[in-house]
Amino acid sequence: MLFFLVSCFSFILLLSKSWKSTMGDISNIWFCEDFLKFLASWFRKGRNTISYLNLPLMKKHVESKLENVEKKEDEISLLDLPDLTLECIFERLPPNGLCSMAAVCSYLREKCTSDHLWEKHMKEKWGALIGSAAYREWQCYIASRNNDSLLENSRKKRDLLGKFSEIRKFLWNRSKGNEDNSKVRSSSAIMDWYLSLESGTFWFSAQVFNREVQNGHVGFTLSCYDAEVSYDCNTNTFRARYPSQGRRIVEENIEWNRLRAPTVDTPPYVLHVSDCLSDLKPDDHFEIQWRKSKEFAYGWWYGVVGHLESCNGNKLNCHCHSSDTVLLEFKQYTPGSRWRQIVINRKEHREVGNEADGFYGGIRKLYSDKEISLWKSLCPSSTLE
Repeated sequence: MLFFLVSCFSFILLLSKSWKSTMGDISNIWFCEDFLKFLASWFRKGRNTISYLNLPLMKKHVESKLENVEKKEDEISLLDLPDLTLECIFERLPPNGLCSMAAVCSYLREKCTSDHLWEKHMKEKWGALIGSAAYREWQCYIASRNNDSLLENSRKKRDLLGKFSEIRKFLWNRSKGNEDNSKVRSSSAIMDWYLSLESGTFWFSAQVFNREVQNGHVGFTLSCYDAEVSYDCNTNTFRARYPSQGRRIVEENIEWNRLRAPTVDTPPYVLHVSDCLSDLKPDDHFEIQWRKSKEFAYGWWYGVVGHLESCNGNKLNCHCHSSDTVLLEFKQYTPGSRWRQIVINRKEHREVGNEADGFYGGIRKLYSDKEISLWKSLCPSSTLE
């Protein structure tokens, strides 16, 4: 094939010389150009053959064609992919990847701020810590922020500078393809919540195990207190603010394993209504409210139901579950300590105690092995006095 093409080309060159003498230079140029175009289209997929034939003009023409094809291939963007493919990519991106993609253009911003993408990240990182109380606080936080924004906008509209600012903002949003900011906010509600938690700007309700024990306050061992907490992404720990007699106590560097979502909706200063007293029997695990005085908030303290003094501890002959009284034990304290045991009335239990020993409130029985295991993991290596 190659020999045939070379022979043809030699013949055409001879023919072109004869045409030049009879038809003139213009016809010869026209014929050669058309023929070269034909050869260029013939060899547009084979650069090596072109180099072998050593045809500079044809080589230049074919290479320009190939460059145009390569340029078109390079212009294929992420947005040219099918929607299903894009969704698969977005679902595998981490939160910072979604944020980066959302900053590219309005189309990717709409896709990467969708609630169904951020809901997965929210559950994975914050699901075990965010309870109903934190959700209500977030709704109030959003409402307060929106009200502040409306008041600010109202103030700006009173003067000429404010009006100019509104016009400039509208034109900017329009140039970005985002004329309605409310639509962006509504489509990225979970993303907004996630980023507010991650940045630490949003404080929310949680409960802290062994409050301030790492600061030397061993008296809080095996307790869990309500607090407002915020996340520190630099240390992957939390800050906590405890209400205490009108002032707030702040604790830093709280690890994830020392936090939980509130288990009941009872506020820290309110007596919890006990609904498990009739079910309590020896070896059951429980949490009970306790506070030092009436001015303090309750904390939840871990304990185990013990046998009454009238019982020998033999399970076959035990009748403690049928008694009107229940013995509550706190085994982190040594036997004989005033904090070791307390007896309550099963049928008429309310807040009991005094200013010297504190006040015991509502009781919550533990049924979950996970909760019980968590409390046991926090037990001290030695008993307290």
